[in-house]
Amino acid sequence: MDDDTPDEVFAELKTTNLGIWGVAQIAAGTGLAVYAMWAGILQPGFRKVPLKLQVPYIPASKAQVQNVMTLLRGRKGGLVDLGSGDGRIVLEARRQGFAPAVGYELNPWLVRLAYFRAWRAGLHGKVLYRREDLWKVDLTECKNITVFLAPSVLSLLQEKLQTELPDDALVVAGRFPFPDWKPCRIEGHGVDRAWAYNMQAQRKDTLKKNGNLIVTNGDLDNELPKQKEST
Repeated sequence: MDDDTPDEVFAELKTTNLGIWGVAQIAAGTGLAVYAMWAGILQPGFRKVPLKLQVPYIPASKAQVQNVMTLLRGRKGGLVDLGSGDGRIVLEARRQGFAPAVGYELNPWLVRLAYFRAWRAGLHGKVLYRREDLWKVDLTECKNITVFLAPSVLSLLQEKLQTELPDDALVVAGRFPFPDWKPCRIEGHGVDRAWAYNMQAQRKDTLKKNGNLIVTNGDLDNELPKQKEST
C-alpha cells in the first residue's frame, strides 16, 4: 500500500503536478515527453513486476469506456477496476451510480494522476484509488469487475476471478477478451469492443468442460489393453 492518503495526494497535485504537466507540454514538441512519460510515470510500476505480467499504460478511449458502461447497465452496488491506470473507468462508474467505485493500480504515478483527474472532475473524495497488487486483492465481496489488461495477464487472472468472485458477479473486459471464457454479451466493434462474463454461467461452463475431460480420459483408459498380472 502507498503511504499517501487521498487528501495528501490531492494536496501534492495542487502544488506540484500542474507544473509537471506544464513542463510536459513544453517538451512534447522536442520528443522529450515520450522519455519523460516512460521514466517518470510508466517505468516505476514495472520494476517489481514479472515481464509476462507487465501491462503497458494505454488509456481507454471514450468509446471503450462507453461500451463497458453499456454492459454494466442495470447493475448496482460497488465496482472494482483492476489495473485502473489513470482512473477514467472508475470515474465514469461513479458518475453512473456505482458506489463504492475503487481502482487498484500498482504504479504510484498513475494513482496520483487518477486522483488529479478525480479532482478535476469534481469527484474528489467520492472515488478511491489504491496502490495494490491486483493479485493480492480480495475479490470475494465484489459484484462488478472491470479489466483493461493484456491477454497474457487475462489468461492468469481467470483462475483468481473464478475462485473468488460470487456467482452473481459480472466481469467486463475491455480491449481484449478472456481467452478461455465465453462472454454473455459483447458491445462495440474492433479495438473498442468490450466483453461481459456472468460468473455463474462461467462456472457451469468450466465444470461442463472439466466433466467432459474426465469422461474422455476414462474412456481412453478403458480402451487401453490391460497388462496381465504376474503370478
